Amino acid sequence: MTEILVQGHVGERVSPDVRVVEHPSWLVLKNTVEEIRPWQSKDGSIDFDAEGAPAAADAERAVSRIAQAVEDLSPLVAHDGAYHTALVKDLRRWADEGFGVPDFLDSLLAFQPAADRRDGLQHLVVFPMYTQNGNPDRNLEAVVLRMVWPDWLAELERTRYDNPLFCGITFEDFTAGYDTNSAVLFPETIAVREAPERFSWGGIFCDREAARFRRVTASAVDLLGLELPEDIAAMVHDQKRSEEAFVLWDMVHDRTHSHGDLPFDPFMIKQRQPFWMYGLEELRCDLTAFKEAVKLAEEGVPQARDVQYAVLFDRMFRFPVTGERVRNYDGLGGQLLFAYLHKHDVVRWTDNRLSIDWQRAPQVTNQLCAEIEKLYRDGIDRPKLVHWFAGYQLVSGYLAPHPGSKWAKGPEALDLTLPPRKLVDDVLPDEFPLSMFYEALSKKLKNVIASTKGITADTAERVAA
Repeated sequence: MTEILVQGHVGERVSPDVRVVEHPSWLVLKNTVEEIRPWQSKDGSIDFDAEGAPAAADAERAVSRIAQAVEDLSPLVAHDGAYHTALVKDLRRWADEGFGVPDFLDSLLAFQPAADRRDGLQHLVVFPMYTQNGNPDRNLEAVVLRMVWPDWLAELERTRYDNPLFCGITFEDFTAGYDTNSAVLFPETIAVREAPERFSWGGIFCDREAARFRRVTASAVDLLGLELPEDIAAMVHDQKRSEEAFVLWDMVHDRTHSHGDLPFDPFMIKQRQPFWMYGLEELRCDLTAFKEAVKLAEEGVPQARDVQYAVLFDRMFRFPVTGERVRNYDGLGGQLLFAYLHKHDVVRWTDNRLSIDWQRAPQVTNQLCAEIEKLYRDGIDRPKLVHWFAGYQLVSGYLAPHPGSKWAKGPEALDLTLPPRKLVDDVLPDEFPLSMFYEALSKKLKNVIASTKGITADTAERVAA
């Protein structure tokens, strides 16, 4: 294999030609994790009385093989040495204590990828965890990944978008929990005895996001007859450019959750709110990334124009027609962006062809961002329920609510003697149904979207070839 040396922002050199996934112990580790998977309950424990359960001795031998494989592989990623030492202890303690609900807090605390974000740096990660948008059960999973931290991104983070916990990452290989739609590695998904006071990292797989974006966008553009500017068409067919767009988008999006005029705890998932509030928060973060990309493009940052169209196309083409129509807040945000641009004559659907006013798109998209920012700023002075209604009014100004909605009828249709969290029960599963445009697009794109399950850069390139 040709040696490639990658310059990291801390001045060290990493040789990526010694790959964890090419070592025989990786296959042992991966296969043994898959052997354990059907033995585990939803919470990660093993019930030896259940049908098909192994003998305790078989489970102990399997975990011992995993621990040995980790020890064999650890020298290839010496920077993870402290984590792997703690990991082996957690694995063996899980076995010694009878395979109850796993507790890998010690190894989680020892894993600190954000402390050394060298571009190309490999990590071998093993945890009992669920994979967001993937497997909902806390199975043992193994993944080999690489850090994405080129000099230009490190400089933007250092000077403008401070985000010391963010890790852009790509897949090398993974177990079945990642052969799904999951594109994140988050510490809060890991089985532990108690949540740490704060998490110190969060990883997003920009290669999967880019590959999925490229496949869905190319199909949507073809189906809708959209003519792309030459440079944007080139980006859609370029995996590396798309990955760079996504890692910049993700970095700015991630930090936006805790920046700006925030009338609530930025970690909204801890609260019980109507799903359109989650949709507005995710859209706010994406549109902030878009807004910053407009500024960066004016300053000559080459990845910035790509970010703008990655946001527009992923939000308008993939998000609204992906997943179930049950409180689909990301889908809602995509619907809102399309409807806003359509009503402001930036997007047109005429003669069964889609067209976009490329010159006005940045201005009008930033205009929607400003409307959401004003909602937030005004929300600081509102009671919670009033703020929820203001959010509903913003969304329903562009998207038609379900005709059976109590919330659409206004406060008089709800029992306002109940606490706000109880009124969330009156929100319909599909409070803002798909428009006829998106119903038709969904039928045409569903097979393409389904084909992106488990996609990586390598599989995307093989299909393209």
